[in-house]
Amino acid sequence: MHGIYVLNGPNLNLLGKREPDIYGHTTLAEIEQRCHKTCSSLGLSLVFRQTNHEGQLVDWVHEAREHASGIVINPAGYSFTSVALLDALKASQLPVVEVHITNIHRREPIYHNSLVSLAATGVICGLGPLGYELALTALAERLKSTA
Repeated sequence: MHGIYVLNGPNLNLLGKREPDIYGHTTLAEIEQRCHKTCSSLGLSLVFRQTNHEGQLVDWVHEAREHASGIVINPAGYSFTSVALLDALKASQLPVVEVHITNIHRREPIYHNSLVSLAATGVICGLGPLGYELALTALAERLKSTA
């Protein structure tokens, strides 16, 4: 069974409460439940985590390199600032799908250029929480085609 790490960056623990007009009312716990259901139906195991600390995200990417077959990551604010996260994802040599709940290209200019995208196999943005499920499905298909 392939394992997928779903990693979430800063402030995503506040989903459903923080700026619901932008991010919606779905909580991170609800997204986690949906990811578990999706992985179960795809025959994937899941590690789902959230942190507000850049170094912790980097450590989890290093861990995934040893224990996972792919990564789904919503780096949140670190998308635009973290060279360390970019380098860790590149070093992982795993397929990576970057997810954003909002369409970062329709937001303020500061959100338009994700460094993490440079390491991503694919990027899903603007589809809300569904983006996580689509990312997992895409990784499952990619893993099937490379098996």
